[in-house]
Amino acid sequence: MTFDVLVLGGCGVDTIVYVPELPLPYADSYMVPAIEARPGQTGDNVALALHRLGLRVHHLDVIGDDHEGELLRELHRANGVPFTPVLTSAGTKRAVNLVGPGGQRLSLYDISRGNDDDRLPEAELTALVRQARHAHVSITHPCQFALDHLTGLTVSTDLHNWDGHNPYHEQFAYRADIVFLSAAGLSDHERVLRRILDNGKAEVAVATAGADGCFVLTRAHGAVVHVPAAPLPGPAVDSNGAGDAFVAGFLHAWLAGASALDSARAGAVAGAHACTVR
Repeated sequence: MTFDVLVLGGCGVDTIVYVPELPLPYADSYMVPAIEARPGQTGDNVALALHRLGLRVHHLDVIGDDHEGELLRELHRANGVPFTPVLTSAGTKRAVNLVGPGGQRLSLYDISRGNDDDRLPEAELTALVRQARHAHVSITHPCQFALDHLTGLTVSTDLHNWDGHNPYHEQFAYRADIVFLSAAGLSDHERVLRRILDNGKAEVAVATAGADGCFVLTRAHGAVVHVPAAPLPGPAVDSNGAGDAFVAGFLHAWLAGASALDSARAGAVAGAHACTVR
């Protein structure tokens, strides 16, 4: 195998705005610190974090032939992460993230940045799958068509704020060996975790809950286990990328042979560190 993890999808550029509070009360204007365009959404973050943890990574995704696309190319070049970009006329994915003083975040995604016919080319995808040990799949539109090609390797995915009902997410949830999602919008995270294991192939399902840690359900154990959050090594300033850092920490430990609970503890440490930097 040429590399450890093939990351599919999740490229994009965020405009970060630090606001005095969230929710932000209506006003005609606010004076805020420097507004920055930062390359790196969920797939980029996982790929770079895994690389920095010492794994061999390759990233494949659809981007635009635009300024934001060049920012993403440079991000991967500067960090030494191999990247195969596939061009789309719709442009590179964008979002605006409002960040409060405690690091909490509200994201606004530009849904115009994508075409219905955007795909990850089969030839490139197949060649990369043959060289990989594991694939981490973002839930972006082109990646749903890649699921049939991920044979011979383990798969993980992050459902983010899935409500447990939207059928779009199910194709990812039920075809991955490791499933991550946020517990923030779930009234019953245990029910959703069990549904993932009952209906899919997953061996592990993890619901992350920020400062409340995470909840882990494995097929082998059968009971949901709470793993506390790791202590922050400094003040919380920005939660952007904390969930992606958790995923990378978990996968780094899991692929080294750690148990699901020890992998979750490693993810908690990575997520805690991510919250202390912008």
